[in-house]
Amino acid sequence: MATPQVKAFPSPPAHDPAILAFERSTAGTTNGNYGNIAVQQQPGSNNNLTSGIRETGIVEKLLHSYGFIQCCERDARLFFHFSEYNGDVDNMKIGDAVEFYQSYDKRTGKPIACGVVKSDSSEISYEILSAERINGTVAAEAKPVNRRHSLTGVGPQDGLGRVSYENSGEWFFVPFGQEDVEDGFKLKPGDKVTFFLATDKRNGNIRAKKIQVVQERYQGVVCSMKDSFGFIERADVVREIFFHYSEYQNDINELILGDDVDFSVQIRNGKEVAVDIRHLAEGTVIFEDVSLETTKGKIQKTLKNSHNRRQSDPLAGRIVYQAKTGSVEIPYGDKDQKGDYTLQCGDLVEFNIATDRRDKLQRGTNIRLLEETFKVNAEKREYGVVVTLKEGYGFIKCADRDARMFFHFSERLDPDSEINLQDETEFTVIQDPSSPSRHIAIRIKQLPKGTISFESVSKDKYIGVVEKEPATHKSPSKNKEANDLFGLISYEHNGTKQTISYLLKSITDMRNIPKYGDKVEFHISEVKRNSSRTAVNIRVLSRNSTPRQQGFIATLKDNFGFIENAEHDREIFFHYSAVEGDPCDLDLGDEVEFVITKKSTKVSAENIRKLPKGTVAVVANQPGMKRGKIIRPMRIVNPDQDEYCGIVQVGTDDDPSAEKYPYGITSLADKRDFLQKGDIVKFQICTVKGTNKKMATNVAAERKYIRAHVDSVKGQYGFLTYEAEESKKLFFHMTEVHDGVELQPGDEVEFVVVQNQRNGKYSACSLRKICETRRPERLLSRLKSVSEDSGQRVTVVRQPKGPDGTKGFKQQRVKWTSPV
Repeated sequence: MATPQVKAFPSPPAHDPAILAFERSTAGTTNGNYGNIAVQQQPGSNNNLTSGIRETGIVEKLLHSYGFIQCCERDARLFFHFSEYNGDVDNMKIGDAVEFYQSYDKRTGKPIACGVVKSDSSEISYEILSAERINGTVAAEAKPVNRRHSLTGVGPQDGLGRVSYENSGEWFFVPFGQEDVEDGFKLKPGDKVTFFLATDKRNGNIRAKKIQVVQERYQGVVCSMKDSFGFIERADVVREIFFHYSEYQNDINELILGDDVDFSVQIRNGKEVAVDIRHLAEGTVIFEDVSLETTKGKIQKTLKNSHNRRQSDPLAGRIVYQAKTGSVEIPYGDKDQKGDYTLQCGDLVEFNIATDRRDKLQRGTNIRLLEETFKVNAEKREYGVVVTLKEGYGFIKCADRDARMFFHFSERLDPDSEINLQDETEFTVIQDPSSPSRHIAIRIKQLPKGTISFESVSKDKYIGVVEKEPATHKSPSKNKEANDLFGLISYEHNGTKQTISYLLKSITDMRNIPKYGDKVEFHISEVKRNSSRTAVNIRVLSRNSTPRQQGFIATLKDNFGFIENAEHDREIFFHYSAVEGDPCDLDLGDEVEFVITKKSTKVSAENIRKLPKGTVAVVANQPGMKRGKIIRPMRIVNPDQDEYCGIVQVGTDDDPSAEKYPYGITSLADKRDFLQKGDIVKFQICTVKGTNKKMATNVAAERKYIRAHVDSVKGQYGFLTYEAEESKKLFFHMTEVHDGVELQPGDEVEFVVVQNQRNGKYSACSLRKICETRRPERLLSRLKSVSEDSGQRVTVVRQPKGPDGTKGFKQQRVKWTSPV
């Protein structure tokens, strides 16, 4: 740019619009240094000569009893005495505008101001300001001047500064004082300012007035917000600037972190602060230029140190990449990574290069992990399924190990994806830095459905036989094991017999479930995490050819029971769900047909069907009754024993050589009888057809029946008014009542007291109802105690007598015989 022509002040061109011509308002003869003034004598005045024209001026100096006034219309300075001031002298101060007329001191002949009156300061000035503000630049700094009691005495050497401005290609320099700067702002060379050109009416001198600093607007982004203040990241320099909420021009509640703003800068308490803050549209402030080209590199240094803590350096990470000039190392920060997953040294990444507009510093941004990292670095990747999701974290069920792995949502390689339950994932397992005994999953990648398999299924098919069926209902056993859920199949492989477990869900056709002894076809599945093997895809090839068996109902409980086989030598468990028909129709001793299956650790009966009485092989009874005693009860009486059958011996003496015979549920004359060891019984001997084994039949106990009343009934059990133990009423169960009779409180019954061999408690069995309900004892006792004195009384009028007038019956009672 061409150097502008610079001219020395104060000779600006006449055509400068900011400079007004100064013309004297008076004409005629001059009197010394003053304008032409008409002078006349005032009568009674101390002054010999006075002017009839009132002038305006400004109080320039004040002393003990007098002062000086600077005339506004001419270059004159007049003395005045406080006695000439029309007003309160104490309220007068330097700079006040006044009106006066000129006179002359009669002793010295010097001009003085008389009739001084205070005037409106806004209407009186000895300067003419330009119509518009002018833009300029501070060329020289103004120095403060100590003037004490005076407004004058300012010259080029009295600390005036200079401000330059350009007009029509020419540069002008205008003086100014510190008092000409608004708001007391201290100007420095190079500051941009606006000002008015003030032309002195008295002498035509030009000066800069009402100088204002042009506050440059800056831009930035809100990076921190506290209770009543915050900080803005500046876009012009690499630093932050403080701001108070009161400086925000809009609603402070709408301002959030990351908002773009512009502001001005002021110095307060020696520090820069942002003022006059205004909101900008999003994306207005740009700190850096990001290259469109994607660059590949390797992580040289991560953001975390050896103690897994973030470093204080905001750009602590380092990436090395190959440029045309060779290997280049570039920094990156925690906001430059896409996502918050773990990066490790040696990872291959792709990124963009960002160049800061403020200091031209380059760094890597938009950092993304490349999948080829896992292959190049031979990183072991594992697979699993998300099974638990909490707030910010979850657990993955591993496919390759028997464990559930903790993970944090921030470890997703794709931060924009949403993670859900049952999502299949790929991840890396590392030791938890905060807990050395625990492992966690990092660098999680979501996979398509069906990618992960927890089991590997063999292609070969195997043929075997079902040895045990899996449990399909609740077992009566209190100590249930997990193995009850598995069935067993035996098969041969490479000449050796092996067994393999299977679950009910592994059967291909649930309408054709394999039973005990069925021939099946299956595949073998091996679980990856623990190498356990199970049979899957099970299909029935042929059913078990074992014929259906027959037996008798031996025991009935709430939802299960036992069947005595036709040979009377063992019992078989069955569940009511295995009965064809209504289980409520079954009764003790009923003949049934069934199929034996093996479930859990014991066999059970399935497909149970009730048979007509007499279908099962009957026994041949030998004539004559024998008397004996029970040596061993049945297993239903003593569940602790292994043998099912009970043993009865002939004779009541303890004779080891006495004949002994087994008996079962069908051997009892009363199927509900509760025979215990030592009970005296009567029985017959019979031969079982088909096995020719002898056993006892029609076994009946010789017992003394006890009578009592029913005290209470509670559903399927109740209590009798009989105490087998001290202060304890005798318990009974409704299944022990003959003929299914319903008992009610007050019914009289007869029964036998038995003792449980397992827990030693007493209970009643073989209950028979004797008579209907009678009034409870508690009510009878209450009637005896009731006395109604106010009611009607019954009095015997005469005693009873016979037809002949005698008392009683004299004729003897004889057996009646029918007439011939």
